This record gives sequence, structure tokens and C-alpha cells, in this order.
Amino acid sequence: MIARRILLAGAALPVLARPSLGQGRFPNRPVRFLIPWAPGGTLDGFMRLQAEMFQREFGQALIIENQPGARGTRSAIQLVTQSRPDGYTIAHHHLSVIRHPFLTTRPTWHPVNDFTYIMQQSGFVFGHVVHPASGWNTLAEMWAAARARPGQLSYGTSGIATSNHLAQEELCEREGVQMIHVPYRGTSENITAVLARQLDVIANSNAWQPNVEAGQLKLLAVWTRERLRAFPDVPTLQDLGYGMVVTSPYGVAGPKGIDPEVTEWLHQAFRKMQTSDAIQAYMQRNDMPDEYLGPADYTAFARERSVYEERMVKRLNLSID
Repeated sequence: MIARRILLAGAALPVLARPSLGQGRFPNRPVRFLIPWAPGGTLDGFMRLQAEMFQREFGQALIIENQPGARGTRSAIQLVTQSRPDGYTIAHHHLSVIRHPFLTTRPTWHPVNDFTYIMQQSGFVFGHVVHPASGWNTLAEMWAAARARPGQLSYGTSGIATSNHLAQEELCEREGVQMIHVPYRGTSENITAVLARQLDVIANSNAWQPNVEAGQLKLLAVWTRERLRAFPDVPTLQDLGYGMVVTSPYGVAGPKGIDPEVTEWLHQAFRKMQTSDAIQAYMQRNDMPDEYLGPADYTAFARERSVYEERMVKRLNLSID
């Protein structure tokens, strides 16, 4: 069924004019797409659907390469240190990449100037997820347990100084509780740990959805602006009075210096795929927010956000050195 949807959606996409750049029209060979997280989960599925459509529609493969570890920055490191600005190596780009230079006295990149911002796509659906055997039915009950056992309950994220790590630490501070942060390479590893009762709470993106729907895990709160269609009875952090919305918008970027024609071609290709029926159905099914921005607006967002990230890192006294 998914393959048929991709075929139908792909057939409806207009043909894009290919930039002619000396060695033939772009793209004339496979394009690598780097994902700095472990395989599995909503984001991985989102990109793999687009990879299938890209191959069918534009005649070249979009090769997905998962590169977990290093707080989600391995792909950015490769863009900056190893990739030519020809459009044939691009990557999933997220807020931790923008934040990273402010966490060290020896930054590897500038958060704006060292990348070509192609298109912002969506954002993560974060939530607090626990094992049913915990006995917690609300976020307040989880906080009460953490307050009664200071420094004993653990929560998992996708890495140190990621957006969900910072948000969870802010919540702990506001609640006056101490919890142990356990960084993993991705949500899939968080799920395995909670199911094995080796971790108390997941504070991470919604690869947990199938497990929650199956009753294996329990969702206490979500961090989106609106309640999720899949879980209308689960409150948001806004509903609970925290005044917080955390989706950590993400998109597609490449190394600095990609030709503007190639940047625009890639932008239009990803935009047309994202607005197709198949991708829209996937986004709706997984409650993925639409955070679309084109190249200029995405670059402006990165510039504005880098100011905020630098301020927050200093305020929380964060460092990876």
C-alpha cells in the first residue's frame, strides 16, 4: 500500500528543470543523505519514503546513511570536514548542530556560515513515556516519585545537550527534582531500556508511538503545541501549565558553498515530495508538525536560533569539553 501511494504521489509531481553545471545536469549520480541517528523511528521512516520517491521521480538514488553518535553531530562533522559543495552529500540538520559550537571552546564549525541551508521540513514529537508497571498515570505522579527518590530515577534522551535533554533539565529544575540523565544514540534504544526496566522515563521523540498504542508503554505528556491526533487524551506541556512547546525543528542542509541553482533544485525537489499525498499522509499519521521554510528563511531561522542557543548554553553553564 505504501509503495502504491508513493507511485501515485510521484506520478503527480511536476518535472523539475535540472541545473546544468559543467559535468552534466544535476543530479547525474546518486545523492547521499546522512541521518545522524540510529535506524528506526518516525524520522527515519519519513526520509526513507522520500528516498523511494526521489529515485522514482528524479531517476537517481537518494541513499540514506545512518550515522548515530556524537550527540547527533556526526553528519554535520562530515559535511564540514569531508564533503564537497556539489549537492551530492546532504544531511538531516537539527538544532543540536546549531547549538554545538557554543558547547566547546574549540568549535568545529560556525552554525550558519559553514552550511548551506536547503529546506526546513518538520519537527520532532517529543513526550514523556514510561513503563505501565511504574504505576504512574500522570506527569505529576512521575514528578512526585522523583521528588521522593532524589537522584534515583533515570530518563533517557538521544544525547547530551540535545533539545530534549535541555527541555527535560528545565522541567526538572522547575519541579525541584533531580533525575539521572542517560544519553542513548536514539529513541529505539530508549524504548528497549524502558521495556527492560533499565530506564524509568523516555524524554525523546515518538518512535515510541507503536509501543504506546500496543499498551507496552504509557504516554504521560507530549511537548507539541496541540494534542496529538493519535492520543487526544494525553495533555501537552502547555495544558499542564509549563508554557513550553518543544519540537526542535529540523530540515535538510549541505556543506557551505553549494551552487544556488543546485540548492534551489534540491529545495524544490524536497518541497514537492513533502507536499505529495503519500508524505502528507505519513506526517498526519505520525502527528508531524509542518515546519516548512525555504532556503532564505531557513538560513534566517538558523541565524536567529544560534543567538538563542548561545544564550541558553551560557545560562545553563553547559560544556562538552
